[in-house]
Amino acid sequence: MAINYIEPEYEIIRDQSRCIACRVCQRQCANCVHYLDEESGVMRSDEFKCVCCHRCVALCPTHALKIVKSAHTFKSNYNWSGEAISEIYRQAESGGVLLSSMGNPRPLPIYWDRLLLNASQVTNPSIDPLREPMETVTFLGRKPERLERNEKGDIISNMSPQLRLSTPIMFSAMSYGSISYNAHASLARAAAELGIYYNTGEGGLHEDFYKYGANTIVQVASGRFGVHKKYLETAAAVEIKMGQGAKPGIGGHLPGEKIVGDVSRTRMIPEGTDAISPAPHHDIYSIEDLRQLVYSIKEATEYKKPVIVKIAAVHNVAAIASGIARSGADIIAIDGFRGGTGAAPTRIRDNVGIPIELALASVDERLRQEGIRGNVSIIAAGSIRSSADMVKAIALGADAVYIGTASLVALGCHLCRNCHSGKCNWGIATQRPELVKRLNPEIGAQRLVNLISAWTHELKEIMGGMGINSVEALRGNRLMLRGVGMTQKELEILGVKHAGE
Repeated sequence: MAINYIEPEYEIIRDQSRCIACRVCQRQCANCVHYLDEESGVMRSDEFKCVCCHRCVALCPTHALKIVKSAHTFKSNYNWSGEAISEIYRQAESGGVLLSSMGNPRPLPIYWDRLLLNASQVTNPSIDPLREPMETVTFLGRKPERLERNEKGDIISNMSPQLRLSTPIMFSAMSYGSISYNAHASLARAAAELGIYYNTGEGGLHEDFYKYGANTIVQVASGRFGVHKKYLETAAAVEIKMGQGAKPGIGGHLPGEKIVGDVSRTRMIPEGTDAISPAPHHDIYSIEDLRQLVYSIKEATEYKKPVIVKIAAVHNVAAIASGIARSGADIIAIDGFRGGTGAAPTRIRDNVGIPIELALASVDERLRQEGIRGNVSIIAAGSIRSSADMVKAIALGADAVYIGTASLVALGCHLCRNCHSGKCNWGIATQRPELVKRLNPEIGAQRLVNLISAWTHELKEIMGGMGINSVEALRGNRLMLRGVGMTQKELEILGVKHAGE
């Protein structure tokens, strides 16, 4: 028999004095980790199958379970870590590309954590958000160079279509098929209640969600799945996906086992067939080609909807954004290398792209230098974890942020990074009916509403402390930021001073 060189990544500790062999853990685990030893009547675990999703821990009625990182180790070697050795074992055994999900987990710099916010003291008094109005409403879209008025004082400038957000947060693109019907329902309901928007991703729009069209952004990606006239007409805006932070430079692949029933009909492809999106759009090989698609969509929607172009944060992102701003697009979405809601080859996920903080600052500065910043609004995405990250993104130049992973965590995601398997025990990244029903869309929507409401309250508190009463006054206001633990070059790219200056 061949030797299995791979050791279990996690150890399941079961307190047998507490375990009552109720088999809840067995029923709740889609990976078939837990089983009852019929001879002894004791629950056992196959630790090789555990992905550390914590479903069994959360639902164990006697709190008898605990999952810990396995204690086994290789001889200490700074270059050859245990993870690197285990990945070689896996590829030597399977011959396949390593896949993973939920963003880059490597210990690379997180610049949000190296940026500190300002607060008013003495000479520039703060504002009490509980007693004074704070404006969080945000408009996304192309802005006119100047406002013109008639003799009566009425504004007569032609305004491009705008997205109106009650707060500068939106739910980022996650396609129906990659996540479940109930997850999409939760996002759509929450967006409508909050007065913000959710993005369908590249999987089309289920007919049940057309009623949320006023709060929906639809996506046109390289595979063109689910794209048709009504799809475009229903939405509040249309996004062209040129790239995404989780896997810059490559296309998408949704396995055939997820293409079932309504997913098949919504994407307009046969059941059981893999949904493969090409790496490039085969009709876009230049900014001029992109401009043609932008205006084709504008024509198809009678110039009533903003067009967003989404790109991954890559080395020449500022130059790319400059071209997009001249292409006729109304909004640019930039997705940093920690973007997490797309399953991706592990090597691509962990090594391609740049941090959103650096990309955002460089794009904002480039557009300002060229005098075209008003041509587009900017959405920042790629691991926005809290209201503080959002505030820092806006101060670096974003008009609003997309959140993906944070919204899934609000729905119950435990970041086990096994989304690509289709066995999500929390009913989020799966199409298996018995798993999907675990996520109640009413409860999910309320949790998302709670999250965004909390972030908005915190946004007001932070702005008040700065002496600022509107998101517009915060946008691009780098004076509100100071850096710590960064090189002079990093500070220069971000456009901020070091703490103490």
